Amino acid sequence: MMVSSTNSNAGEAIEDKLQWLGKIAADPKGGISRLLYSPEWAETQRVLKQLFEEEGFSTGYDEVGNLFGRLEGTKYKDETVLTGSHIDSVINGGIYDGQYGVITGYFALKYLQENYGPPLRNIEVVSMAEEEGSRFSYTCWGSKNIVGLAKTEDVSALKDADSVSFDEAIRAAGFDYKKNPEAAREDIKSFIEVHVEQGNVLETEGKAVGVVQYIVGQRRFTITVNGQANHAGTTPMGYRKDAMNAVSRMSYAINDLALAYGDPLIATVGSIALEPNTPNVIPGKAIFSLDVRHTNKDALVKFTNEIKAEINEIAKLLGVEVDIDMYMDAEPVTMDKTIVKTIEEQCHKSNLNYKMMHSGAGHDAQIIAPVVPTAMIFVPSHNGISHSPSEYTETKDLGEGLHTLIGTLYELGYKE
Repeated sequence: MMVSSTNSNAGEAIEDKLQWLGKIAADPKGGISRLLYSPEWAETQRVLKQLFEEEGFSTGYDEVGNLFGRLEGTKYKDETVLTGSHIDSVINGGIYDGQYGVITGYFALKYLQENYGPPLRNIEVVSMAEEEGSRFSYTCWGSKNIVGLAKTEDVSALKDADSVSFDEAIRAAGFDYKKNPEAAREDIKSFIEVHVEQGNVLETEGKAVGVVQYIVGQRRFTITVNGQANHAGTTPMGYRKDAMNAVSRMSYAINDLALAYGDPLIATVGSIALEPNTPNVIPGKAIFSLDVRHTNKDALVKFTNEIKAEINEIAKLLGVEVDIDMYMDAEPVTMDKTIVKTIEEQCHKSNLNYKMMHSGAGHDAQIIAPVVPTAMIFVPSHNGISHSPSEYTETKDLGEGLHTLIGTLYELGYKE
């Protein structure tokens, strides 16, 4: 199927809708702030529902507020091809992360309906309630509910920065918890998420589209180093138990080992907190974060085991105590090979300069993939910037993502 006739104006049309949608949640401090169950979130879902209905899509919310717009299938009425992404944002985020996937899904369904009529299978676009975890310390609430992985007890007592509980927020927005949290939608046969890359690989390599084969696994740690606070002027270097010195060596060891492993392993020390954090006192305590990612679970485990051993060795050498707490252990996820092949075929047909790649960030697709055959389509992010008012994707690339999605949905929804 060729969709080249949409090439000239597709990107501009997407950009216009993204700007329009972004105005609803515009933040005076810059960018957009659309937090789960906030008034801005509710208004965005409302206008999207209206937009879907204007095209004749069947629309509806599920119990927690995921919004769906559907082209009804004519033959396989109990089979659904799903596309879309999340509608929430980080605080002072950009207009492309998440909502690009929703708007692209809308335009894809619009194009298919206008050019090919009803599909054999249902094709739906979803505007998921939440992915970012920006208001409450819980991520992917929307997608976890779709596949039956969300647990009410994990969120009900959570509170936001204004001490509003999750319980209060969901009900104030007009929604509630699922009556049967473990129930998953059984009609969904495939899911395709279109997303900006949130990195600089595609732009750096001059590629128009990324076909995602894997989403990395992640292990995250909080590491606490306890030394001894003492006077900076009267304590000789050899007598010190300097927590900052220990953290510096540990951070160097992490970076050194990560470089030795090479791509696609990534390790990041993103934050360090010192106590007492005073210029003339030797730090007696330091707490730092470690984020490790890899597409292969065995390699991820091997690296983290080796680095934990190095950290303990450094602590022993310097006479400090260390506690290593792993609070996240997310499995790498492989995208469905059949759908990936279908997407790649669409790139070939359109003569796109594409790249087979992995995602270094987590997405709703990572939640859905273990339950439903899933794949992702990436478009470039300018300078790799994301989660920022400065995030930007060129209109021609927005259009290429749409063209690739249209061809993929046609193959999945209109073919026997």
